[in-house]
Amino acid sequence: MYGEPELPSDFIHLPYVNPAAPKGGAIRFGEVGGFDNVNPFIVKGVAPWQLRFLTFESLLGRNWDEAFSLYPLLAEQAAIADDRSWVEFRLNPAARFADGAPVTVDDVVFSMETLAADGRPNFRNTWANVERVERVGELGVRFHFRTPEREAPLILALHPILQKADAAPRAFRETTLSPLVGSGPYVVDAFEPGRRISFRRNPDYWARDLPLMRGQANFDAVVIEYFRDANAVWEAFKAGAIDVYRDGDPARWRRGYDFPRALSGEVVQSEIENGRPSGMKGFVFNTRRALFADIRVREALTLAFDFEWIQRTMLAGAYTRISSYFGASPLAYSGAAEGREREILAPHADALPPGALDAAVTQPRSDGDGRNRRNLTRAAALLEEAGWRMVDGRLQDEAGRPFAFEILLGRSADEQVAGVYAEALKKLGIAASVRLVDSAQYQARRTEYDFDMMVNAWALSLSPGVEQRFYWGESGVETPGTRNYMGVANPAVEAALAALMAANDKEGFVAAVHALDRALTAGRYVIPFWYAPTSWIAHDARLRRPAVTPLYGDWIGYLPDVWWREP
Repeated sequence: MYGEPELPSDFIHLPYVNPAAPKGGAIRFGEVGGFDNVNPFIVKGVAPWQLRFLTFESLLGRNWDEAFSLYPLLAEQAAIADDRSWVEFRLNPAARFADGAPVTVDDVVFSMETLAADGRPNFRNTWANVERVERVGELGVRFHFRTPEREAPLILALHPILQKADAAPRAFRETTLSPLVGSGPYVVDAFEPGRRISFRRNPDYWARDLPLMRGQANFDAVVIEYFRDANAVWEAFKAGAIDVYRDGDPARWRRGYDFPRALSGEVVQSEIENGRPSGMKGFVFNTRRALFADIRVREALTLAFDFEWIQRTMLAGAYTRISSYFGASPLAYSGAAEGREREILAPHADALPPGALDAAVTQPRSDGDGRNRRNLTRAAALLEEAGWRMVDGRLQDEAGRPFAFEILLGRSADEQVAGVYAEALKKLGIAASVRLVDSAQYQARRTEYDFDMMVNAWALSLSPGVEQRFYWGESGVETPGTRNYMGVANPAVEAALAALMAANDKEGFVAAVHALDRALTAGRYVIPFWYAPTSWIAHDARLRRPAVTPLYGDWIGYLPDVWWREP
């Protein structure tokens, strides 16, 4: 998107793969929850997320060691107008779906149209800007844009390609238990809804010797087992029922691997670094609710969250507080807004808290003694300023309505911290109840924004683009199925998003992301949790990984893509 790709046009394989990795064996993962759908591209139902990455491909593919470049996959060539007004793809004549049928221009156009009409809302954003489609010979297709956008060609290049003959007869937007045909290295082998799904490596996979795919898809089978809660996943790993466990408990990581398989060396622990932003995870305010519309209220409830005490007593001091959405990366904002960043935000300064342009908004700190008195005193003053009064130990508004809300959870692993937070809020006279629901109900309520507060995580990359509108754009306030769970509708955020879409050089891009990071952080839409600078992955000792770790080195594009099992 900016400058030249890092890899030469004649590259043989990606820099972080082992091109001689042996093929064979299986890898088994554990997930919490279940699924009732095997179409991963629609709003309805819950589908295994692995379906998207194991069984479907796009026109171009990613090198997970760089942020802004794509390389040939289903398309062997791509051409882009200098002004980004069109992009043209030429299909690889060898590209095949899993049933052996060739991938055609009809499949490509059908996929774009179908995903835009019946898929998740993010598919519509770029397609809405496509003015017309032009066929170029038997294998070429050119997309003309109404308004040139720098990232639009890359977004289209990453859309999954469906087989028209398979998908066209379906009611695509409805849930299904009949898997779609893809062109990826794996096909669905067998599944039991809500309990397990297994993928089988396609021995006739068309791209196995393509430079982008060489050294990848090394397992004969990938199996996903589903469990009722996180503890059940852990027990299954200890017993050898699954092969990989991504640990998030620092105390257990340091002292909990004393079970027989670990002591015997059958299980090993790997700490894997990555260079991506911290992302955002925490308690999400649904600002569609009048209760959380006032930023003073959100600020007060942020003050009530005692991270330092949680860090000391629950996290063994092993984590770092999330400071902003793009924290721990060059895309994180800092200090006063200057230059282009200030130009973006200054016209909308009134939509930000006072002083947000002149200094970084920091997360509150406590003494870590569990009392958090200083912050709770400030919180009480803010709540009073916002019109709330303490009456007989209960916070209420002028009409006598109590300050009460529900914290919705989809994972039992979040229950402890939610309970601690609810207890802290009692000191302010706030009644917060914690409700844990099953994954299907959680997904349905999240999709419809039917919650007061919930826990959510946004994994953010070093190449943010049009998907940021799907995360934070004001259209998501009313449109179900976006990731704007907090209901952001802020002119400063919209200005930063517009600048991001319009950026035509690296400097403008970075300034726009800094502006977005600042506006979102200052808005206090999420009470940030914590992140680990490295990923803690315990796994069967027979699993191997390449010596080189890519920039995005901890999960998608890395495990299980380039790992293998020793024969």
